[in-house]
Amino acid sequence: MLAGWSFRHGVHPPDSKALTEAVPVRRMPFPREIVLPLRQHAGKPARLIVRKGDHVERGDKVGEADGWISVPIHASAAGTVTDVDWWPHPDGSMERAVRIAVDEFSPQIPRPRMVPEWEGLDARDVVAAVQQAGVVGLGGAAFPTHVKLLPPDGVTVELLLVNGAECEPYLTTDHRTMVEFPERVHFGTRVMMRTLGVERAVIGVEKNKPDAIDVLRRTAPTDLDVEVVPLTVKYPQGAEKMLIKTVTGREVPSGKLPAHVGTVVQNVGSIAAIGEIFQTGLPLVERIVTVTGPALRRPSNLIVPVGTKLRDVLDFCGGLREDVAEVLFGGPMMGSAQPDLDVPLLKGTTGVVALTHRETKPKTAYPCIRCGHCLDACPVFLNPQLLGSLAQAGRYEEMEAASLMDCMLCGCCSYVCPSNLPLSQMFALGKAAARRRRELVA
Repeated sequence: MLAGWSFRHGVHPPDSKALTEAVPVRRMPFPREIVLPLRQHAGKPARLIVRKGDHVERGDKVGEADGWISVPIHASAAGTVTDVDWWPHPDGSMERAVRIAVDEFSPQIPRPRMVPEWEGLDARDVVAAVQQAGVVGLGGAAFPTHVKLLPPDGVTVELLLVNGAECEPYLTTDHRTMVEFPERVHFGTRVMMRTLGVERAVIGVEKNKPDAIDVLRRTAPTDLDVEVVPLTVKYPQGAEKMLIKTVTGREVPSGKLPAHVGTVVQNVGSIAAIGEIFQTGLPLVERIVTVTGPALRRPSNLIVPVGTKLRDVLDFCGGLREDVAEVLFGGPMMGSAQPDLDVPLLKGTTGVVALTHRETKPKTAYPCIRCGHCLDACPVFLNPQLLGSLAQAGRYEEMEAASLMDCMLCGCCSYVCPSNLPLSQMFALGKAAARRRRELVA
């Protein structure tokens, strides 16, 4: 164990968490309309199973899992399906979405559900229950959680690593989950440990969250080998490869999974969601979201129904200030600016950050001066300087040969670049071009 150590490279942006780190989670009222895109997770989008005019209760499926790397989409509020149409997606595209007019006076009590007795289920039954509940990674990537519960054949997992680092500036979603729902985190850890067949778990939490470290240690089960490890505050500590390196000293090879070094990494929010499933039987229909930023009147940590429109969330938090310049989904390092206030919050939406002109002042990009700062910052030891030059020349195939697909798009290179080059954005375009090329070949 290398507890308290860190990984090489990375950056130290201001954490900017003071706005919400001590703000308790509260529940947001149900909006008048819910919009549920069928693509809310990595892998194949859900398959539509409702039609216009159908009435659904909270927790009913509106989309069924369409394959192994796919999960269902559930109605987050009782109401009537008013349309199934193309709708703005947070990634900037247009996607098919189910629009639900929420029942105005409904108590929003879900149908009675059978709570799975997880202790009497074998591993595959637990995996099936997690998939049917629609659980995905709640740290932002939204990878279907059940897939991680069944490692590839021939791979032995020895450690469950619970990711409570939350290194992205401004966001306190995981922080408040650990502070306010520690028993649920430990219960979800218990379920995952049994399903994976591991005897040891580590919960990694950055040292700027001492209250979370303390409460997780005080509530840790005495019959399980669960260790809470304080981590050095550094970005991107929460990236699973970086977390594995910090805690175990092992390095995940290029093109391989964490399971190939005996580890499964799961976000603390996803762990808590698994705990809730086997306590209540309710699928993933809501999540904790940090709504914050200097351009917001009342920063908050909220339990938000999945599919709530951005404008409704902002209005509940007092609205935007006059000097607002940009609203992000996610944090300032990896988040995406939203051009439309009608985009819905998805399962993977970790936070909403409203920035002023002061934080988003446009900067002129200059030619690369070959200073090497980006090489010193890259946590996966790529050559952003070379990749950036290839991107500007449109030589995407050569970018892929230079290990572009290992890039996490963490934004460290862009953060330190004195020429203000949008390196991370250029790499995102390169990765998209590589995926399109592979689709055409297939």
